[in-house]
Amino acid sequence: MRTFGHWLTSPWRRSLLAALAGALPMLAFPAPALWWFAPVALVPWILLARTAPTGRRAAYDGWSGGFGFMLAVHHWLVPNLHVFTFVIAALLGALWAPWGLLVRRFLAGTPGPRRIAGALLVLPSAWLAVELVRSWQGLGGPWGMLGASQWQVAPALRLASVGGVWLLSLLLVAVNTAVAVLVVSRAARLPALAALLATAAATSAAWMWAPRPDVESRVRIAVVQPGVIKGDGSGARRFDREEQLTRALVGQHPDLIVWGESSVGFDLGDRPDLARRIAALSRATGADILVNVDARRSDRPGIYKSSVLLGPDGLTGGRYDKMRLVPFGEYVPFRSVLGWATSVGEAAGEDRRRGTEQVVMDVGGLRVGPMVCFESAFPDMSRKLAEDGAQVLIAQSATSTFQQSWAPGQHASLAALRAAESGRPMVHATLTGVSAVYGPDGGRVGSWLGTDTSAGRVYDVPLASGTTPYVRFGDWPVYAALLVLTALCGAEIVRALLRPRRNAPEPRVRPARTAREWPARPVR
Repeated sequence: MRTFGHWLTSPWRRSLLAALAGALPMLAFPAPALWWFAPVALVPWILLARTAPTGRRAAYDGWSGGFGFMLAVHHWLVPNLHVFTFVIAALLGALWAPWGLLVRRFLAGTPGPRRIAGALLVLPSAWLAVELVRSWQGLGGPWGMLGASQWQVAPALRLASVGGVWLLSLLLVAVNTAVAVLVVSRAARLPALAALLATAAATSAAWMWAPRPDVESRVRIAVVQPGVIKGDGSGARRFDREEQLTRALVGQHPDLIVWGESSVGFDLGDRPDLARRIAALSRATGADILVNVDARRSDRPGIYKSSVLLGPDGLTGGRYDKMRLVPFGEYVPFRSVLGWATSVGEAAGEDRRRGTEQVVMDVGGLRVGPMVCFESAFPDMSRKLAEDGAQVLIAQSATSTFQQSWAPGQHASLAALRAAESGRPMVHATLTGVSAVYGPDGGRVGSWLGTDTSAGRVYDVPLASGTTPYVRFGDWPVYAALLVLTALCGAEIVRALLRPRRNAPEPRVRPARTAREWPARPVR
């Protein structure tokens, strides 16, 4: 009977198993939301990579697992990008090839205390380096960071205020590594348990030390979610529905009303009639209205996605143009080379234009910081708004294309992390759900507006003062991880230089030949 080890000798079977192992962490994210699975989700992948017979095979295990992970967290793109989703997953999955090599380097065979200690430092650091690289907007941004799976865990949100989502990812990989060590070696169980206890002690200390947001007052913010509206004239019909839902807020005394991304499909400079209708709503409700315009601008060339603030007298001058665009969805990178993506999926036919700076708007004394769509996935953007004095963070989004997938829930969950990191409440307002509001500690305020809901709802949003350690010190877990990897590279270079060189082989002497040009045979 064939053993499992013999079954793994097939490169294709091993790559398939690695891809399946890499996809497992997806279960910790919404919609399954099995957050408790994250501390062990990487263990099968680690156990597989450590048994790789060669370094090259370990790199393939890392690459295959990375492919499975990226495909799992972006699987909802398949109906739109089709085969290109697999291409993107394969390209980004290659970032985990060095991580697979490092797993084998530190955990192959029976690792001793020194290698275990190295693994607990290096493997989480290498994982964080991968998340850093793929967080670049041109590579799709930081969607599906491992730490983001803990968005509903109060102690984890507290730690996010100390080191952001980066710290959560670092700790989760460290715990997964320690659990893998417990599985592979009885002799190594004591140092692995010690590492787990040390991690628990350090995180507990950080949890206790981290300052809690001081809630000073509350503000009433309304979210208007019109629901799915498709077909001819959908832009005008959506506006009518948003107008109807907003008018129903009269008498509820909101301080601000927020519409979702692309809630206005016409440039308000070209359509003053729409601007007048929104201004009338503002007068009726007694609140300014933050809409989102997705249209070709009348004052400059190109299509922009812009958060635009209107008051009782119309346009207030408050405007933010989206800076970080969705690859393929809003622009095609290297269009001259990758333009063929528009023929196999729903990639952007024309690139949107980018804004140049973030904006904090004044709404009757309330300072709000808008973001658009997947900009809420970037920790640095919400951190910058908090530094600039924003009291409330706002994300305007539209996930109508992905209604029947896990994407709306995943997107809404990101706002909890941004709120906890910055110590500022966050409103996630969408066209079609999921819309959600979170307090300055990342805790949910009120109920979600699901993908089957068309409504306007007012939330009592707590305002907090103070500065979180993450806002003050920034991405320090990333710098610590890069320092560990730099030290590893330095150690490897020194080791290579100090390694004794082998004696140079003696020069080969051609054997003597006889008169008939045959080599002389040695005398026996």
